[in-house]
Amino acid sequence: MLQPYASHPGVSRGRLFPEEESTFRSCFQRDRDRIIHASAFRRLKHKTQVFIEHEGDYYRTRLTHSIEVAQVARTIAGTLGLNSELTEAVALAHDLGHPPFGHTGEDALERLMAPHGGFDHNAQAIRIVTSLERHYAEFDGLNLTWETLEGIAKHNGPVTGDLPYSLAEYNARHDLELHTYASAEAQVAAIADDVAYNHHDLHDGLRAELFSTDELAELPILDRCFAEVDRKYPDLNYYRRRHEALRRFFGILVEDVIDECRRILGEIGPESAMDVRLAGRPVVRFTEPLWRDLNVIREFLFRRMYRAPAVVEMRKHVTQVVDELFPLFMERTELLPKQWRKDVAEAQDETALARIVCDYISGMTDRFALQEHQRLIGGIEPPPPVGAFEAG
Repeated sequence: MLQPYASHPGVSRGRLFPEEESTFRSCFQRDRDRIIHASAFRRLKHKTQVFIEHEGDYYRTRLTHSIEVAQVARTIAGTLGLNSELTEAVALAHDLGHPPFGHTGEDALERLMAPHGGFDHNAQAIRIVTSLERHYAEFDGLNLTWETLEGIAKHNGPVTGDLPYSLAEYNARHDLELHTYASAEAQVAAIADDVAYNHHDLHDGLRAELFSTDELAELPILDRCFAEVDRKYPDLNYYRRRHEALRRFFGILVEDVIDECRRILGEIGPESAMDVRLAGRPVVRFTEPLWRDLNVIREFLFRRMYRAPAVVEMRKHVTQVVDELFPLFMERTELLPKQWRKDVAEAQDETALARIVCDYISGMTDRFALQEHQRLIGGIEPPPPVGAFEAG
């Protein structure tokens, strides 16, 4: 049963382009389904989470990450009496705007697009679901509800200051009230992202042999997880031991969020979804002690995984790929696919053209970007894959 502060589909603010609603799906279920069927969602299967997509079959990709985020988000939302369908829709869409090669690709595009309004993956997700997905007869984009769009735009908190062009353009047409916090459902999707990547990056780092199980067992939170596993299963083998410990770590994060959210909601006493937006602070968060411990774990991951020499070397390679593809497409627009030519013909200046090229490159998968670079430019050899992995 939905709580009063949940987002109720019957009082949704609706869609930019009015549509006849489904007789058997709520508006938020329909949003979720449209996101799952979107081309951009399918492309996430070949986009980087931490390791470049081709480096191993077992590492997380943006698609598997998004599915894990949605699973965590549904669990938390259901426990708190929030709308699980809206939560899931935001969770599944939250990384649609990521370019190839993860944050490395985003950094490259942000630098290249600096003269043309910048690049931000959250804002690009809005651009995708409101413009670049062009499958429907009556509108560009997916025509999602206001609540889902709001959640994608500001699940990490209010968006203030200079807006990325891709968000500013849409917000001028359809005010997402960027100055307030998002719904509780969107906040759950955001913290589920934290839960998922803190858990699975530890798992992927172990598989890549960037650090050892013994090193993990010395970190806060994880130390007691390993101790509990060792007490209960003293003779457990290496792989099962670490899985059981990470399982417990995952559960601790989820339980902490639920307990803290219940405490804050009890303190604030919101009577509507709008009360959550106007609370002046997030209502979904970790407790302070757990947040401090997570920062220690994040520092460990940053030092031993995200900035590991092999990972840094691969990042140099893929940065060069983006740096060389962007000016090539700017100079030789005939290399763009036919369906992009109409947009190019209508571009009135260099900024308009740069945004088209940015849309094209940001939509690429890792493997397609590497293939196109090799086909059109060539000349650089990628470093060897990070760590050891099994084919599968």
